Amino acid sequence: MSHAQAVTPLTLVMNRTFKAPREAVFRAWIDATALSKWFAPQEDFKVNATVDAQVGGAYSIHMHAPDGKEFSVSGIYRQITPPSLLQFTWEGGCSKGEPWDSLVTIEFLEVGDQTEIRLRHEGLPNEEERGKHEHGWVGCLAQLQKFVG
Repeated sequence: MSHAQAVTPLTLVMNRTFKAPREAVFRAWIDATALSKWFAPQEDFKVNATVDAQVGGAYSIHMHAPDGKEFSVSGIYRQITPPSLLQFTWEGGCSKGEPWDSLVTIEFLEVGDQTEIRLRHEGLPNEEERGKHEHGWVGCLAQLQKFVG
């Protein structure tokens, strides 16, 4: 008789400050042209994004790595409160053959003439996926810094 082990979804939390106005940082997340310029873990990726920036609208981001690997993520916008809050589902992963969905919430805070974002990625299925996503978000946020900075 096998015993199924309960899986506790994991959460990844990151804070970053950008030398740019809050409206500009927020807009970079909901504009397809902007996303296509920065949403990748490294500079040398080719990115194609589509965005329907309204609650219930969908987004899709396809990343092509220089080594030929491709990565895609898509989801639905749950909350859009310009320029302070963005929440969307994150569909784009299989872990050990099991598909899973998670949720990303980003708060945009004015700090003088800069913008702090608080990113929370909930529902990651295991430590391996949490680590992969942490690596990806660190790279994406570094590209965003270059884009808005």
